[in-house]
Amino acid sequence: MAVKTLEDLLAEGVAGRRVLVRSDLNVPLDGDTITDDGRVRAALPTIRRLAEAGARVVVAAHLGRPKGAPEPKYSLKPVAHRLGELLGAEVALAADVVGDSAKAVAGSLADGQVALLENVRFDPRETSKDSAERDELAHEFAALVGEDGAFVSDGFGVVHRKQASVYDVARTLPAYAGGLVLAELEVLGKLIGEPERPYTVVLGGSKVSDKLAVIEALLPKVDQLLIGGGMAFTFLAAQGHSVGSSLLEQDFVETARKLLETDGDKIVVPVDVVVADRFAADAATDTVAADAIPDGWMGLDIGPRTVESFAAAVAKAKTVFWNGPAGVFEMAPFAAGTRGVAQAIADSDSFSVVGGGDSAAAVRLLGLPEDGFSHISTGGGASLEYLEGKELPGVAVLDEEG
Repeated sequence: MAVKTLEDLLAEGVAGRRVLVRSDLNVPLDGDTITDDGRVRAALPTIRRLAEAGARVVVAAHLGRPKGAPEPKYSLKPVAHRLGELLGAEVALAADVVGDSAKAVAGSLADGQVALLENVRFDPRETSKDSAERDELAHEFAALVGEDGAFVSDGFGVVHRKQASVYDVARTLPAYAGGLVLAELEVLGKLIGEPERPYTVVLGGSKVSDKLAVIEALLPKVDQLLIGGGMAFTFLAAQGHSVGSSLLEQDFVETARKLLETDGDKIVVPVDVVVADRFAADAATDTVAADAIPDGWMGLDIGPRTVESFAAAVAKAKTVFWNGPAGVFEMAPFAAGTRGVAQAIADSDSFSVVGGGDSAAAVRLLGLPEDGFSHISTGGGASLEYLEGKELPGVAVLDEEG
């Protein structure tokens, strides 16, 4: 794969040129307050290097899932403010995506300045299934940076999407891979290549259906697959256990049963769980064996014996990939499982990769040391699709040999 990189662009010279950077700034918000700025900080190195080299940087990003029209709650205003704080310089926010405000903001940039376009998903063409509509928007993005402009793809969390600001614009402007995208590909490449063994994968999250493809792709390659989170209850049901009112994907019980039959020596499920009489932080709770969940109660975390089991497996591993929390970590009574597993990974000597999304958020929310992990991905869904062996459109389009 032959990809032009940020280093190539910097070597060509960017002083006085406008450069469009697609970043992943899809941060969680509580009103106007960013509750986890990890993605903003991850986007900083590429933006800063371009600005310090004299580029006029125009950043494109999305937030949430607006319905192709402006929605105040999805405005990037809090992100522009935080990005400016981290850069130590004001970041102007355009009031639209490619309209008059975007043109004025991009056109008024001086060398080394940074501006942010409003949420690209406010324009319905961004996510259109019609390639002509996306291409039209891509050309309007290109017009913002002019004839000597360039595009840097640095939002790894969106490279699995064939969208205008990710895919089509890379076919319109000279395109380069940013440092974050390259780092993610290098790290994840180690996981699908020849990882040092034992290789242990820890999967959590709510649904088996969300992780089934990656489970099937990873099982032949891993030594152990530890299953936590809501998805564990589908596996427990497949073992014939009652799961009370826990989250259960009945349509996937048979699939889970077959996986246990063929790879049961690799798959590790909880032996105890923390249950609650309702989904609330102040619910009545108990810790029970995984085969003794009371009727009407729901499992919301793995129990202490399971944490010990998972920690022991992680301690022996040379390579660990973790994606998905072990329980509802946002509620204090159900955070111990995720904390325990994450701490065990951080304490291990393994090459450890946190697979983005809720797992990365959990590391920061629970106050765990980020430097305890070899790599914390910004990818989420993109990381999983890469490990599944799927082609990532936003990466493939950068391949000059493709």
